[in-house]
Amino acid sequence: MELSAGIQASLPGRYAAALFDLASEAGTVTAVESDLGKLDAALAESEDLRALIANPEISREALGKVMTGLAEYLGLAQLTANFLGVLAENRRLSALSGMIRAFFAIAAAQRGEVSAEVASAHALTDTQLAELEQRLRAREGRTVKLTSRVDPSLLGGLVVTIGSKRIDSSIRTRLNSLSQAMKSA
Repeated sequence: MELSAGIQASLPGRYAAALFDLASEAGTVTAVESDLGKLDAALAESEDLRALIANPEISREALGKVMTGLAEYLGLAQLTANFLGVLAENRRLSALSGMIRAFFAIAAAQRGEVSAEVASAHALTDTQLAELEQRLRAREGRTVKLTSRVDPSLLGGLVVTIGSKRIDSSIRTRLNSLSQAMKSA
């Protein structure tokens, strides 16, 4: 698969690919993906957790115990808990966020999905998101998993990122282009 080959070139990608292979063999890709979503939310929510896994002064054993406790608290599957133990033992927990993103990308590619992010100046309604998703699906020829975020600096319009492609129809970009054109005239 072309996407996973690029992902596997990075350290987080190699770990994510190994986890994906194990989850595929066990038939638990969906459960592991759900577990990683919980972990991602926990990392986003807790500055203390992010600081802990990045701290090189914490022993491997202590990190392993913390990860075991976290896995139990979040109700993670055994494979995911074992994965966290391996990361603690190998001192790779600091790359966990990258591994989670890589796993999501590999799983989406395996399902024939493409991920897209839309940034807008104001929150989009569910109807607008559904229409945008439908248009992107028609353009890409495959299922699009859309995430949205608000970026008030855009002033208006949208910026859609699909893989390495970017569609920028924001007012900020249009104003910058106009400003550049006026300077060079």
